[in-house]
Amino acid sequence: MQPDVTAFFDDPTNTVSYVVKDPSGHACAIIDSVLDFDHASGTTDTKSADAIIAHVKEHNLEVAWILESHVHADHLSAAPYLQEQLGGKIGIGHNITIIQDTFGKVFNEGTAFQRDGSQFDQLFKEGDSLHIGQLRADILQTPGHTPACLTFVIGDAAFVGDSLFMPDFGTARCDFPGGSAQDLYKSIQKILALPDETRIFVGHDYKAPGREEFAWETTVGAQKAANVHIGGARSEGEFVEMREARDATLAMPRLIIPSLQVNMRAGKMPEPDEQGDIFLKVPINKL
Repeated sequence: MQPDVTAFFDDPTNTVSYVVKDPSGHACAIIDSVLDFDHASGTTDTKSADAIIAHVKEHNLEVAWILESHVHADHLSAAPYLQEQLGGKIGIGHNITIIQDTFGKVFNEGTAFQRDGSQFDQLFKEGDSLHIGQLRADILQTPGHTPACLTFVIGDAAFVGDSLFMPDFGTARCDFPGGSAQDLYKSIQKILALPDETRIFVGHDYKAPGREEFAWETTVGAQKAANVHIGGARSEGEFVEMREARDATLAMPRLIIPSLQVNMRAGKMPEPDEQGDIFLKVPINKL
C-alpha cells in the first residue's frame, strides 16, 4: 500500500516533518514534529506545529501516532502540544533509555528524572509494528547517529530520520555520545536492503552545493547508486574513515542543549519551580 505523505519543511532547523495518511481512510501519523524555539530569548512558538494541526483538521484526519525517529539534537519536538490538540500516542525507539541515562548525567538531572522511557506512550524494538488505519508500519532499529534511531517502513515508504540524507548530501554525523559510524554503516545496509523502488523520506535537507531547491524524497535505488557517502557499494572501512574524519570538523548543533533536555522527556519541558518558572541547564565543557 502506498501511504499519502505530506511534508512540512522548517527553515530555521532544516527539519522535515511528515503527516502520513492511510489512503483508504482518515487515520494518520505525524513524524518528527518541530516546536519553534528562539535560543537568544528562550521563547517558544507553535507556528510549525500549528501548520500541521491546520492540515489535519482541514482534511478531517484522525491522528493515531506521533512518532519520533530519534532524540533530535537540532530542534525541539512539538509532540506533547500536538497530542493535546489532536490525540494520538507518542512513540520512539526503546533505546531512548540509553539516551536518558547518558544525558541525565550530562544535565545533572538527579533521581527525579525517570530514565525508563515512561515519558513516552510506546517504545519500539526491531521487528515491532504499528497500524495507521489499514496501513502497517514496521520498525527497523537503525542506530549510529544515536543509539535510539528508528526507521519507519510504512507501505512503500521508509522514514529514515537522520540516518540518510538526500544522495547528494550523504549521511548523518555519528560523533554524539553513543553514536557509532560502524553502527550507522550496518543500519544503512538494512535500509538499502529494502526494494529499490521504496520511497525514502529524510529528516533534514541542507541543499547540497549546486542544488537550488530543498528536497526530502528519494528512493533506495537512488541512494545505492549515488549517495556521496555510502553509494557505489562503499566498504565499511572506507565509510567509517570518511565519517569519523568529517565528524571531527563539525561544530555542535545550535540547539543541542535545549533540544536534548526537552526531547529526552518526549517533548516536555523540565518541571517548573515553585513559582511556575521553567529553566533549561547549560552544562559547561560536557558536550
